[in-house]
Amino acid sequence: MKRISIELVPRDEAALRESLAVVKQHAAHADVINIPDLLRLPMRSYEGAAVAKEYFKAAMPHIRAMDIDLSAELPMKDFLRAQEIREVLVIQGDPPQDMTKKVYPTTSTDVIRKFREEMPEVKVYAGIDQYRGSMSDELYRVKRKLQAGAAGFFTQPFFDLRYLSVYEDMLTGLDVYWGVAPVMSERSQSYWERKNKVVFPQEFAPTLDWSIEFTRRVMAFAQERDESIYIMPIKANLEAYLAGIFPAM
Repeated sequence: MKRISIELVPRDEAALRESLAVVKQHAAHADVINIPDLLRLPMRSYEGAAVAKEYFKAAMPHIRAMDIDLSAELPMKDFLRAQEIREVLVIQGDPPQDMTKKVYPTTSTDVIRKFREEMPEVKVYAGIDQYRGSMSDELYRVKRKLQAGAAGFFTQPFFDLRYLSVYEDMLTGLDVYWGVAPVMSERSQSYWERKNKVVFPQEFAPTLDWSIEFTRRVMAFAQERDESIYIMPIKANLEAYLAGIFPAM
């Protein structure tokens, strides 16, 4: 397998360090820690990435495009350089619930290009959302992001290996991290169905066992093709999930 990335939510520094210690115990061979940027939390993604670098060689903060003012320099530029953070994932971002938070009509392609111009030493990844529309529309977005300077992509979680295989065929030759995440309850399943329009396979079950088994199948898929995987342990028992995925550790 090329690389393993694990996403950790930076709820606060103490909680993040606790999660990093669990990952270190069960998945010490992980290559990079991804840190999302959630406005409701006090810690920004790049601050969390700096903490993660104390435990792992590489950390990748998520950068929300709508937070970036194109008329000003990248606000996290000096911090990223000081902490020697060499990779970022640019996403569009969801509108803030607090309408006092200022956002801009900036697109992810705008920010990818801005990073290429202002921080050429940083490797910029972009997102793929395989649920937002047709495959042809998503492929067009991928091509635009490549033209803007994206070096690779991270997908939303897959829950069906057949669907993942179709995307893998479409994106052959690109550096893609295939997303996978546990779904641990019927409520969580309903969220994915309503918000992201996911169609789960008939075999699906919202349990830890199913999630572990499916993650291991995706890992085997990536291993056979020397590709990368993006593990997002959303609302799961991190230790139980990772211990099931990496039993040899």
